[in-house]
Amino acid sequence: MRKLILLFVLLPVLGLSQLKKEEKALVKAVDSRHSAALELLKKAVNINSGTMNFKGVRKVGSLFMEELKALGFEVRWSSGDAFNRAGHLIAVHKGKGKKILLIGHLDTVFEEDSPFQSYKMLNDSIMHGPGASDMKGGDVVIILAMQALHDAGLLKDLTIEIVMTGDEELNGEPIELSKKDIVDAAIRADIALGYEDGDGSPYTAIVSRRGYIDWELTVKGKASHSSQIFTEEIGSGAVYEASRILNQFYLSLSKKENLTFNPGVIIGGDKIAFDSINNTGSAFGKNNIVASEVMVRGDLRSVSSIQLEEAKKIMEDILHENYPLTSASLKFGEGSYPPLSWKDGNTKLLNIYSKVSTDLGYSAITPVNPRNAGAADISFAGDHVDMAIDAIGISGGKGHTINEFANIKYLPIEAKRSALLIYRISNLK
Repeated sequence: MRKLILLFVLLPVLGLSQLKKEEKALVKAVDSRHSAALELLKKAVNINSGTMNFKGVRKVGSLFMEELKALGFEVRWSSGDAFNRAGHLIAVHKGKGKKILLIGHLDTVFEEDSPFQSYKMLNDSIMHGPGASDMKGGDVVIILAMQALHDAGLLKDLTIEIVMTGDEELNGEPIELSKKDIVDAAIRADIALGYEDGDGSPYTAIVSRRGYIDWELTVKGKASHSSQIFTEEIGSGAVYEASRILNQFYLSLSKKENLTFNPGVIIGGDKIAFDSINNTGSAFGKNNIVASEVMVRGDLRSVSSIQLEEAKKIMEDILHENYPLTSASLKFGEGSYPPLSWKDGNTKLLNIYSKVSTDLGYSAITPVNPRNAGAADISFAGDHVDMAIDAIGISGGKGHTINEFANIKYLPIEAKRSALLIYRISNLK
């Protein structure tokens, strides 16, 4: 057992023999900045930045902007007034080589009325706190990596743009304006790196994320006394038609790899009403009335735009096989998240990142199953860059709950891997 422990301790040290002189300087620089970075994370977590707390989001943004400004970045705040959100942090460093986009977000799901407002160390490794892993921990990884590159004298030659959004957890509308800064930065970039949390493992990254789109199904039938259902004059009613459609959706879509279809709410009766702002509804009906109207709302998640369009066509075709005297219409939402589609460049980037990890003496990096990767801001960048990976922020778990945590022992590890990755990919041909 003693030999195994000794091997584990020495492994990162032995791995450094694979590094060049300037790369070893990066490792040393991260270690020298680690304590200050941890304090920065604690300070950021203790600032409430629920998406709709605009003042709090801007305060976290200002905290990080000062750190980046000190490294020579041109920093600015991009107003969110046009889409009713706080806005976004933009930081630019002009150099040469590949243009690299780094993506984070400042907001959390925990608004000012949440009981979850500050960090607490559960032990020497686990930080329990709002946004600790999703994703203030990832933001601090970005900053610590930038500090290490600066201290090692390597940042001066790099071209890096950082976008930390203020509305990842609750998108502003219209989404075309909300995500414009990311899209514009991606158009300028060659490579995009996302620092969202992933599947909780420090040795995985995401090369493909599923996107999602909302949908709404409306079904009409002929109202009548229930004794007349199935007659030529009345037909089957709206509820039976809605159940037919949903069942056909299930039979046609549920077995497709990496595609999910979910009806989240359904309302049916003689008269229905739905409040889309508060996601609540009501229905009037009686046991002896044939329902005349049904509304179903849900989402559709796909791994590529091609898969999404195929699924939408299947759903629309099913609508036209109506039960007697019923009709149905399907509306797909606008402004939803696109998928981060897989491509060869993403896998190439993952392989470079994995080699960085092993050269540092850590484990290799493997891809996350897209089925386990929800939508994220990097999806708006993926189609505009040659390479993209996500989920290289801090390791943690239980995001979006009051049990959210980050494993802070991975803060310097992730920063070393990011700094070395950015240095190496900046010189790709």
